[in-house]
Amino acid sequence: MTETETSRTEEFDAPPLRRLRYFHGQMLGARDFQREQGYYREKLRLRMRCLLGYGVVCGLHVEPAPRDEDDCPPDAAEEPARAEQAEQAGQSEQAEQAEQAEQAGQSEQAERSGAEPEHTGRRAKVKITPGLAVDCDGNEVVVRGGCVIDLWKALPPHERDTDTVWVGIEYAERPVEPTRAVYNDACADTSDCEFGWTEECYKVRVTGCEPPVDERCDTCCSRCEHKVLWLARIDCVDRHEPVRRDRIHMNVRRPFGRHLPTVITGINWIHGHTYTIDEAKALLGTQDEDGGLVVRFSADVRSDTLQPGVVELQVIEGGSGRNASTWYMGGTFAEPDAECGEFTRQFRYRQTTRETLQDGDRVLITVRAAFILDRCCRPVDGTHVGGRVPTIDADATLSAAYGGCDLPPSGIGPWTSGTGAGGDVFESWFFVKER
Repeated sequence: MTETETSRTEEFDAPPLRRLRYFHGQMLGARDFQREQGYYREKLRLRMRCLLGYGVVCGLHVEPAPRDEDDCPPDAAEEPARAEQAEQAGQSEQAEQAEQAEQAGQSEQAERSGAEPEHTGRRAKVKITPGLAVDCDGNEVVVRGGCVIDLWKALPPHERDTDTVWVGIEYAERPVEPTRAVYNDACADTSDCEFGWTEECYKVRVTGCEPPVDERCDTCCSRCEHKVLWLARIDCVDRHEPVRRDRIHMNVRRPFGRHLPTVITGINWIHGHTYTIDEAKALLGTQDEDGGLVVRFSADVRSDTLQPGVVELQVIEGGSGRNASTWYMGGTFAEPDAECGEFTRQFRYRQTTRETLQDGDRVLITVRAAFILDRCCRPVDGTHVGGRVPTIDADATLSAAYGGCDLPPSGIGPWTSGTGAGGDVFESWFFVKER
Protein backbone atom coordinates (compact mmCIF):
# COMPACT_ATOMS: atom_id res chain seq x y z
CA MET A 1 0.00 0.00 0.00
CA THR A 2 1.36 3.39 -0.98
CA GLU A 3 1.69 6.34 1.40
CA THR A 4 -1.24 8.11 -0.28
CA GLU A 5 -3.50 5.07 0.09
CA THR A 6 -2.52 4.76 3.74
CA SER A 7 -3.38 8.39 4.50
CA ARG A 8 -6.74 8.03 2.76
CA THR A 9 -7.54 4.91 4.79
CA GLU A 10 -6.67 6.64 8.06
CA GLU A 11 -8.98 9.54 7.24
CA PHE A 12 -12.12 7.38 6.97
CA ASP A 13 -14.18 8.22 10.04
CA ALA A 14 -15.91 4.96 10.97
CA PRO A 15 -15.35 2.57 13.90
CA PRO A 16 -14.75 -1.17 13.36
CA LEU A 17 -18.04 -2.85 12.46
CA ARG A 18 -18.42 -5.94 14.66
CA ARG A 19 -21.78 -7.65 15.00
CA LEU A 20 -22.83 -10.15 17.62
CA ARG A 21 -22.31 -13.83 16.72
CA TYR A 22 -24.84 -16.07 18.42
CA PHE A 23 -24.13 -19.67 19.43
CA HIS A 24 -25.85 -22.28 21.59
CA GLY A 25 -25.24 -21.83 25.30
CA GLN A 26 -23.99 -18.25 24.93
CA MET A 27 -24.25 -15.96 27.97
CA LEU A 28 -25.32 -12.43 26.99
CA GLY A 29 -25.39 -9.33 29.13
CA ALA A 30 -26.50 -5.72 28.81
CA ARG A 31 -23.14 -4.73 27.28
CA ASP A 32 -23.59 -7.24 24.45
CA PHE A 33 -27.02 -5.90 23.50
CA GLN A 34 -25.78 -2.33 23.72
CA ARG A 35 -22.95 -3.12 21.32
CA GLU A 36 -25.40 -4.82 18.97
CA GLN A 37 -27.56 -1.69 18.97
CA GLY A 38 -24.45 0.39 18.32
CA TYR A 39 -23.55 -1.77 15.31
CA TYR A 40 -26.86 -1.21 13.54
CA ARG A 41 -27.00 2.48 14.45
CA GLU A 42 -23.51 3.05 13.06
CA LYS A 43 -24.42 1.23 9.85
CA LEU A 44 -27.46 3.46 9.41
CA ARG A 45 -25.45 6.63 10.06
CA LEU A 46 -22.74 5.48 7.63
CA ARG A 47 -25.25 4.91 4.84
CA MET A 48 -27.01 8.18 5.51
CA ARG A 49 -23.99 10.48 5.39
CA CYS A 50 -22.07 8.64 2.65
CA LEU A 51 -24.91 7.88 0.24
CA LEU A 52 -27.24 10.81 0.85
CA GLY A 53 -25.36 13.49 2.81
CA TYR A 54 -26.60 15.78 5.53
CA GLY A 55 -28.54 19.01 6.04
CA VAL A 56 -32.16 20.14 6.41
CA VAL A 57 -34.58 17.70 4.75
CA CYS A 58 -37.87 19.54 5.30
CA GLY A 59 -39.48 22.12 7.57
CA LEU A 60 -37.44 23.72 10.40
CA HIS A 61 -38.33 27.25 9.34
CA VAL A 62 -37.53 30.04 11.78
CA GLU A 63 -40.41 32.47 12.24
CA PRO A 64 -41.40 35.25 14.65
CA ALA A 65 -43.04 33.62 17.65
CA PRO A 66 -46.57 34.40 18.79
CA ARG A 67 -46.50 36.14 22.14
CA ASP A 68 -48.78 33.64 23.88
CA GLU A 69 -46.51 30.61 23.46
CA ASP A 70 -44.08 29.33 26.09
CA ASP A 71 -40.34 29.17 25.72
CA CYS A 72 -38.45 26.09 24.62
CA PRO A 73 -35.57 25.14 26.91
CA PRO A 74 -32.45 26.28 24.99
CA ASP A 75 -30.35 23.29 26.07
CA ALA A 76 -32.97 20.53 25.78
CA ALA A 77 -35.89 21.22 23.51
CA GLU A 78 -38.96 18.97 23.51
CA GLU A 79 -38.64 18.49 27.25
CA PRO A 80 -42.17 17.56 28.38
CA ALA A 81 -40.58 14.24 29.43
CA ARG A 82 -38.77 16.10 32.22
CA ALA A 83 -42.01 16.53 34.21
CA GLU A 84 -43.01 12.93 33.46
CA GLN A 85 -39.70 11.60 34.78
CA ALA A 86 -39.97 13.68 37.92
CA GLU A 87 -43.50 12.41 38.53
CA GLN A 88 -42.45 8.80 38.12
CA ALA A 89 -39.64 9.33 40.61
CA GLY A 90 -42.00 10.90 43.11
CA GLN A 91 -40.45 14.36 42.83
CA SER A 92 -42.95 16.34 40.75
CA GLU A 93 -44.57 18.17 43.66
CA GLN A 94 -41.24 19.25 45.17
CA ALA A 95 -39.89 20.39 41.82
CA GLU A 96 -43.05 22.38 41.09
CA GLN A 97 -42.97 24.10 44.46
CA ALA A 98 -39.29 24.96 44.10
CA GLU A 99 -39.87 26.37 40.61
CA GLN A 100 -42.75 28.55 41.82
CA ALA A 101 -40.68 29.85 44.72
CA GLU A 102 -37.78 30.63 42.39
CA GLN A 103 -40.03 32.50 39.94
CA ALA A 104 -41.62 34.46 42.78
CA GLY A 105 -38.18 35.40 44.07
CA GLN A 106 -37.04 36.51 40.62
CA SER A 107 -40.16 38.65 40.10
CA GLU A 108 -39.81 40.25 43.51
CA GLN A 109 -36.13 40.99 42.89
CA ALA A 110 -36.93 42.45 39.45
CA GLU A 111 -39.59 44.70 40.92
CA ARG A 112 -37.20 45.98 43.58
CA SER A 113 -34.46 46.74 41.07
CA GLY A 114 -36.86 48.26 38.53
CA ALA A 115 -35.84 45.71 35.88
CA GLU A 116 -38.26 44.05 33.47
CA PRO A 117 -39.66 40.75 34.84
CA GLU A 118 -38.66 37.62 32.94
CA HIS A 119 -42.28 36.59 32.27
CA THR A 120 -43.12 39.66 30.18
CA GLY A 121 -44.45 39.05 26.68
CA ARG A 122 -42.25 41.69 25.02
CA ARG A 123 -39.27 39.47 24.36
CA ALA A 124 -37.17 38.60 21.31
CA LYS A 125 -38.57 35.17 20.53
CA VAL A 126 -38.62 32.99 17.44
CA LYS A 127 -40.32 29.73 16.59
CA ILE A 128 -38.79 26.68 14.90
CA THR A 129 -41.45 24.85 12.91
CA PRO A 130 -41.64 21.02 12.86
CA GLY A 131 -39.29 19.28 10.47
CA LEU A 132 -36.50 16.81 9.84
CA ALA A 133 -32.75 17.19 9.39
CA VAL A 134 -29.68 14.97 9.31
CA ASP A 135 -26.45 16.09 10.98
CA CYS A 136 -22.98 15.49 9.59
CA ASP A 137 -22.65 12.30 11.68
CA GLY A 138 -25.73 10.82 10.02
CA ASN A 139 -28.05 11.28 13.02
CA GLU A 140 -31.66 12.14 12.23
CA VAL A 141 -32.87 15.24 14.08
CA VAL A 142 -36.65 15.34 14.40
CA VAL A 143 -38.61 18.36 15.64
CA ARG A 144 -42.17 17.14 16.15
CA GLY A 145 -44.25 19.95 17.57
CA GLY A 146 -42.21 23.05 16.94
CA CYS A 147 -40.34 25.06 19.52
CA VAL A 148 -40.30 28.66 20.78
CA ILE A 149 -36.98 30.16 21.87
CA ASP A 150 -36.26 33.26 23.90
CA LEU A 151 -33.11 34.42 22.12
CA TRP A 152 -31.77 36.37 25.09
CA LYS A 153 -32.15 33.44 27.49
CA ALA A 154 -30.62 31.01 25.00
CA LEU A 155 -27.58 33.22 24.25
CA PRO A 156 -24.48 32.44 26.33
CA PRO A 157 -23.84 35.35 28.74
CA HIS A 158 -20.47 36.20 27.19
CA GLU A 159 -22.08 36.58 23.71
CA ARG A 160 -24.84 39.04 24.62
CA ASP A 161 -22.98 42.11 23.39
CA THR A 162 -24.16 41.58 19.79
CA ASP A 163 -27.39 42.28 17.91
CA THR A 164 -26.86 39.50 15.34
CA VAL A 165 -27.49 35.91 16.39
CA TRP A 166 -27.59 32.50 14.72
CA VAL A 167 -30.13 29.81 15.62
CA GLY A 168 -29.57 26.10 15.10
CA ILE A 169 -30.35 22.62 16.38
CA GLU A 170 -28.15 19.70 17.43
CA TYR A 171 -28.83 16.00 17.89
CA ALA A 172 -29.10 14.89 21.52
CA GLU A 173 -30.11 11.92 23.66
CA ARG A 174 -31.52 11.59 27.17
CA PRO A 175 -32.45 8.65 29.40
CA VAL A 176 -36.18 8.20 30.17
CA GLU A 177 -38.58 5.82 31.99
CA PRO A 178 -36.90 4.90 35.29
CA THR A 179 -37.09 1.16 35.99
CA ARG A 180 -36.10 -0.86 39.03
CA ALA A 181 -33.43 -3.49 38.36
CA VAL A 182 -34.34 -7.10 39.21
CA TYR A 183 -30.77 -8.36 39.65
CA ASN A 184 -27.62 -6.60 40.76
CA ASP A 185 -24.60 -6.30 38.48
CA ALA A 186 -22.06 -8.99 39.35
CA CYS A 187 -19.12 -6.66 38.64
CA ALA A 188 -20.33 -3.34 40.05
CA ASP A 189 -22.88 -1.74 42.33
CA THR A 190 -26.29 -1.30 40.75
CA SER A 191 -28.53 1.61 41.72
CA ASP A 192 -32.06 0.95 42.86
CA CYS A 193 -33.48 2.65 39.76
CA GLU A 194 -32.13 2.73 36.19
CA PHE A 195 -33.50 4.44 33.11
CA GLY A 196 -34.89 1.81 30.77
CA TRP A 197 -34.98 3.77 27.52
CA THR A 198 -32.99 6.38 25.61
CA GLU A 199 -34.97 9.10 23.87
CA GLU A 200 -33.51 10.74 20.78
CA CYS A 201 -34.21 14.48 20.90
CA TYR A 202 -32.44 17.73 20.03
CA LYS A 203 -30.92 20.81 21.57
CA VAL A 204 -31.44 24.38 20.44
CA ARG A 205 -28.25 26.38 19.98
CA VAL A 206 -28.09 30.18 19.81
CA THR A 207 -24.82 32.05 19.31
CA GLY A 208 -23.66 35.60 18.73
CA CYS A 209 -20.50 34.47 16.92
CA GLU A 210 -20.63 33.64 13.23
CA PRO A 211 -20.53 29.83 12.91
CA PRO A 212 -17.74 28.21 10.89
CA VAL A 213 -18.48 26.94 7.40
CA ASP A 214 -18.01 23.29 6.48
CA GLU A 215 -15.38 23.55 3.75
CA ARG A 216 -14.87 19.81 3.26
CA CYS A 217 -15.11 18.63 -0.32
CA ASP A 218 -15.82 15.05 0.77
CA THR A 219 -18.28 14.80 3.68
CA CYS A 220 -18.34 11.00 3.61
CA CYS A 221 -14.91 9.90 4.78
CA SER A 222 -13.55 12.88 6.70
CA ARG A 223 -14.39 13.58 10.33
CA CYS A 224 -17.40 15.70 11.18
CA GLU A 225 -16.40 18.69 13.34
CA HIS A 226 -19.43 21.02 13.31
CA LYS A 227 -22.46 19.05 14.44
CA VAL A 228 -24.87 21.97 14.84
CA LEU A 229 -27.26 22.50 11.92
CA TRP A 230 -27.69 26.26 11.66
CA LEU A 231 -31.13 27.34 10.51
CA ALA A 232 -31.18 31.14 10.42
CA ARG A 233 -29.34 34.38 11.05
CA ILE A 234 -31.31 37.10 12.81
CA ASP A 235 -30.21 40.74 12.51
CA CYS A 236 -30.93 43.73 14.75
CA VAL A 237 -32.06 41.68 17.74
CA ASP A 238 -33.44 43.70 20.66
CA ARG A 239 -34.16 41.64 23.76
CA HIS A 240 -37.18 43.79 24.63
CA GLU A 241 -38.78 43.84 21.17
CA PRO A 242 -40.44 41.11 19.08
CA VAL A 243 -38.41 39.77 16.16
CA ARG A 244 -39.49 41.09 12.77
CA ARG A 245 -39.89 38.63 9.90
CA ASP A 246 -37.72 40.64 7.51
CA ARG A 247 -34.76 40.32 9.89
CA ILE A 248 -34.74 36.50 9.77
CA HIS A 249 -32.44 35.17 7.04
CA MET A 250 -32.72 31.42 6.46
CA ASN A 251 -30.35 31.21 3.51
CA VAL A 252 -27.57 30.19 5.95
CA ARG A 253 -29.07 26.71 6.30
CA ARG A 254 -27.59 23.77 4.44
CA PRO A 255 -29.93 21.88 2.10
CA PHE A 256 -29.83 18.11 2.43
CA GLY A 257 -27.23 16.51 0.18
CA ARG A 258 -23.70 15.16 -0.07
CA HIS A 259 -22.27 18.54 -0.99
CA LEU A 260 -23.46 22.11 -1.20
CA PRO A 261 -23.43 23.17 -4.87
CA THR A 262 -22.10 26.58 -5.87
CA VAL A 263 -24.86 28.62 -7.51
CA ILE A 264 -25.33 32.04 -9.08
CA THR A 265 -26.82 34.37 -6.48
CA GLY A 266 -26.94 37.69 -8.33
CA ILE A 267 -26.50 39.53 -11.63
CA ASN A 268 -26.24 43.27 -12.29
CA TRP A 269 -28.98 43.43 -14.95
CA ILE A 270 -32.71 42.77 -14.73
CA HIS A 271 -33.67 39.63 -16.60
CA GLY A 272 -36.19 40.34 -19.37
CA HIS A 273 -36.07 44.09 -18.78
CA THR A 274 -36.04 46.73 -21.54
CA TYR A 275 -33.11 49.19 -21.50
CA THR A 276 -32.46 52.25 -23.62
CA ILE A 277 -29.52 52.11 -26.01
CA ASP A 278 -27.39 54.26 -23.72
CA GLU A 279 -28.29 52.17 -20.68
CA ALA A 280 -27.38 48.99 -22.56
CA LYS A 281 -24.01 50.46 -23.57
CA ALA A 282 -23.26 51.38 -19.95
CA LEU A 283 -24.32 47.92 -18.79
CA LEU A 284 -22.15 46.15 -21.36
CA GLY A 285 -19.15 48.40 -20.70
CA THR A 286 -18.97 49.39 -24.36
CA GLN A 287 -17.28 52.71 -23.63
CA ASP A 288 -16.33 52.24 -19.97
CA GLU A 289 -13.55 49.90 -18.87
CA ASP A 290 -15.10 49.74 -15.40
CA GLY A 291 -18.45 48.61 -16.78
CA GLY A 292 -19.62 45.20 -17.86
CA LEU A 293 -21.95 42.37 -16.92
CA VAL A 294 -21.37 41.09 -13.37
CA VAL A 295 -22.24 37.57 -12.20
CA ARG A 296 -21.94 36.71 -8.49
CA PHE A 297 -21.59 33.22 -6.96
CA SER A 298 -22.51 31.74 -3.58
CA ALA A 299 -18.95 30.45 -3.03
CA ASP A 300 -15.47 30.71 -4.53
CA VAL A 301 -14.90 29.59 -8.11
CA ARG A 302 -11.57 28.96 -9.78
CA SER A 303 -10.33 32.02 -11.66
CA ASP A 304 -8.50 29.86 -14.21
CA THR A 305 -11.81 28.35 -15.40
CA LEU A 306 -13.04 31.75 -16.62
CA GLN A 307 -11.81 31.09 -20.13
CA PRO A 308 -12.85 32.59 -23.50
CA GLY A 309 -16.08 31.03 -24.69
CA VAL A 310 -17.52 30.45 -21.21
CA VAL A 311 -19.59 33.64 -21.59
CA GLU A 312 -21.21 34.50 -24.89
CA LEU A 313 -23.20 37.57 -25.97
CA GLN A 314 -25.58 37.12 -28.87
CA VAL A 315 -27.64 39.93 -30.39
CA ILE A 316 -30.93 39.12 -32.11
CA GLU A 317 -31.82 42.11 -34.25
CA GLY A 318 -35.28 43.63 -34.22
CA GLY A 319 -37.66 42.47 -36.86
CA SER A 320 -39.94 39.54 -37.40
CA GLY A 321 -39.66 36.18 -39.06
CA ARG A 322 -36.92 35.79 -41.67
CA ASN A 323 -36.09 39.51 -41.60
CA ALA A 324 -34.33 39.22 -38.21
CA SER A 325 -30.62 38.38 -38.12
CA THR A 326 -28.26 37.28 -35.35
CA TRP A 327 -24.68 38.27 -34.62
CA TYR A 328 -22.20 37.66 -31.82
CA MET A 329 -20.85 40.51 -29.72
CA GLY A 330 -17.18 40.25 -28.80
CA GLY A 331 -16.21 40.49 -25.14
CA THR A 332 -13.67 39.52 -22.51
CA PHE A 333 -13.35 38.91 -18.79
CA ALA A 334 -12.09 41.85 -16.77
CA GLU A 335 -9.03 40.99 -14.73
CA PRO A 336 -10.05 39.70 -11.27
CA ASP A 337 -9.04 41.80 -8.30
CA ALA A 338 -5.47 41.25 -7.19
CA GLU A 339 -6.58 39.97 -3.80
CA CYS A 340 -8.78 37.29 -5.38
CA GLY A 341 -5.84 35.29 -6.70
CA GLU A 342 -6.72 31.69 -7.44
CA PHE A 343 -10.40 32.05 -6.53
CA THR A 344 -13.09 34.69 -6.96
CA ARG A 345 -16.72 35.19 -5.93
CA GLN A 346 -17.78 37.06 -9.08
CA PHE A 347 -16.66 38.00 -12.57
CA ARG A 348 -17.18 40.99 -14.86
CA TYR A 349 -17.54 40.51 -18.60
CA ARG A 350 -17.51 43.55 -20.89
CA GLN A 351 -17.97 44.22 -24.57
CA THR A 352 -14.72 44.87 -26.42
CA THR A 353 -16.03 45.54 -29.93
CA ARG A 354 -17.73 48.64 -31.31
CA GLU A 355 -20.89 47.13 -32.72
CA THR A 356 -23.90 49.25 -31.90
CA LEU A 357 -27.30 48.18 -30.68
CA GLN A 358 -30.50 49.34 -32.35
CA ASP A 359 -34.11 49.71 -31.41
CA GLY A 360 -35.84 46.34 -30.97
CA ASP A 361 -32.65 44.30 -30.44
CA ARG A 362 -32.51 41.53 -27.87
CA VAL A 363 -29.21 40.73 -26.10
CA LEU A 364 -28.96 37.05 -25.16
CA ILE A 365 -26.43 36.28 -22.39
CA THR A 366 -25.12 32.73 -22.07
CA VAL A 367 -22.91 31.53 -19.21
CA ARG A 368 -21.75 27.93 -19.61
CA ALA A 369 -21.74 27.07 -15.91
CA ALA A 370 -20.58 23.50 -16.50
CA PHE A 371 -17.13 24.89 -17.38
CA ILE A 372 -16.84 27.04 -14.22
CA LEU A 373 -15.44 24.99 -11.33
CA ASP A 374 -15.58 25.67 -7.60
CA ARG A 375 -12.94 24.96 -4.93
CA CYS A 376 -13.76 21.25 -5.04
CA CYS A 377 -13.53 21.21 -8.86
CA ARG A 378 -17.28 20.67 -9.16
CA PRO A 379 -19.26 22.58 -11.82
CA VAL A 380 -21.41 25.53 -10.85
CA ASP A 381 -25.11 24.66 -10.77
CA GLY A 382 -26.18 27.28 -13.27
CA THR A 383 -29.70 26.52 -14.50
CA HIS A 384 -31.58 29.84 -14.52
CA VAL A 385 -34.82 28.44 -13.09
CA GLY A 386 -37.71 30.69 -14.07
CA GLY A 387 -35.32 33.56 -14.80
CA ARG A 388 -35.54 34.54 -11.11
CA VAL A 389 -31.94 35.13 -10.04
CA PRO A 390 -32.13 38.56 -8.35
CA THR A 391 -30.19 41.67 -9.29
CA ILE A 392 -27.11 42.55 -7.27
CA ASP A 393 -28.30 46.12 -6.75
CA ALA A 394 -30.79 45.80 -3.90
CA ASP A 395 -31.94 49.39 -4.46
CA ALA A 396 -33.05 48.79 -8.03
CA THR A 397 -36.55 50.14 -8.51
CA LEU A 398 -37.29 48.04 -11.57
CA SER A 399 -37.78 44.31 -11.47
CA ALA A 400 -39.40 41.72 -13.63
CA ALA A 401 -42.99 40.93 -12.68
CA TYR A 402 -43.52 37.18 -12.53
CA GLY A 403 -46.55 36.78 -10.31
CA GLY A 404 -46.53 34.01 -7.73
CA CYS A 405 -43.57 31.83 -6.78
CA ASP A 406 -41.97 34.47 -4.60
CA LEU A 407 -39.82 31.76 -3.02
CA PRO A 408 -38.08 28.65 -4.42
CA PRO A 409 -39.65 25.20 -3.81
CA SER A 410 -37.65 24.90 -0.58
CA GLY A 411 -39.49 27.92 0.82
CA ILE A 412 -36.16 29.63 1.55
CA GLY A 413 -35.32 32.73 -0.47
CA PRO A 414 -33.98 34.50 -2.32
CA TRP A 415 -33.95 32.61 -5.59
CA THR A 416 -30.67 31.36 -7.00
CA SER A 417 -29.71 29.36 -10.05
CA GLY A 418 -29.57 25.59 -9.93
CA THR A 419 -31.68 22.45 -9.71
CA GLY A 420 -29.26 20.37 -7.64
CA ALA A 421 -27.92 18.48 -10.64
CA GLY A 422 -24.93 20.79 -11.25
CA GLY A 423 -23.54 22.22 -14.46
CA ASP A 424 -25.95 23.23 -17.25
CA VAL A 425 -26.16 26.64 -18.95
CA PHE A 426 -27.25 29.95 -17.41
CA GLU A 427 -29.30 31.94 -19.91
CA SER A 428 -30.69 35.45 -19.60
CA TRP A 429 -31.62 38.35 -21.87
CA PHE A 430 -32.73 41.92 -22.02
CA PHE A 431 -34.31 44.08 -24.71
CA VAL A 432 -33.12 47.36 -26.22
CA LYS A 433 -35.47 50.24 -27.01
CA GLU A 434 -34.88 53.79 -28.13
CA ARG A 435 -35.69 56.42 -25.57
